[in-house]
Amino acid sequence: MSLFGKSINTFVRVSNKRKAIPDGVWLKCPECDQPSYTKEVEANQNVCPKCGYHMTLSARQRVELLADADTFTEFDADMLSLDPLEFKGVKTYKDKLASDQKITGLLDAAITGCCKIAGLPAALAVTDSQFIMGSMGSVVGEKISRAVEYGTKHKIPVVIVSGSGGGARMYEGCISLMQMAKTCAALSRHAEAKQLYISVLTNPTMGGIMASFAGVGDVIMAEPKALLGFAGPRVIEQTVRQKLPKGFQTSEFMLAHGMLDMIVARKDMKATIAKVMAYSRGPGK
Repeated sequence: MSLFGKSINTFVRVSNKRKAIPDGVWLKCPECDQPSYTKEVEANQNVCPKCGYHMTLSARQRVELLADADTFTEFDADMLSLDPLEFKGVKTYKDKLASDQKITGLLDAAITGCCKIAGLPAALAVTDSQFIMGSMGSVVGEKISRAVEYGTKHKIPVVIVSGSGGGARMYEGCISLMQMAKTCAALSRHAEAKQLYISVLTNPTMGGIMASFAGVGDVIMAEPKALLGFAGPRVIEQTVRQKLPKGFQTSEFMLAHGMLDMIVARKDMKATIAKVMAYSRGPGK
């Protein structure tokens, strides 16, 4: 038999051929579950083109997004965490550090430096949620404190972009908890010098980071739908034994309850930070 001049066997054989789709071509949004071309998402600064959900950016991507081209000078790039408790678990602390260093290309969860943002000088610090959940150990606390002190010394604004699902780093015990006080002390001196501090909260910003430097900005802005708070909503529900309000601990909920100054889409973040910085300088400066 034939079908339009071709044998049925040939037709079936051709129809059954499947074109293999290479890995990484499509990306499914964790918010709306809709697929998009990976390149389209990346071109949109890792924001879902269908629902506007802001996906994770690495610390390097954040620096590239905010700092003017070729203006970022990194501080303390070779600073490494030690293992003061000789922590052992499913993985030792040293193994965990080595693993995440390989995955992220970072030595620890923060990048700090100075740069220009829309032509205005600033000290910039960014934490990376992909490195031990962006948690704060001695290195993160020290690097952020030094960046703040640089901003104070040179009388320029400090911008810190926070992304941490881990808070204080348990692998370092009390040494990690001390970083909460140290970073806030540096920011207090910055405020006493009448210098601006802008805190940018991204998804997620939780635990000891939210309870320290992330929560004390002169201006606090957040990306849409970010999870923000100290303990997670499930832990709170189990503790208070009550159902939490819809959208609890999202950026939108926090803004409605006076915990944020503004919610800013990623595409507008650099321009908004620059406007706040320019306003703080006063007219003619």
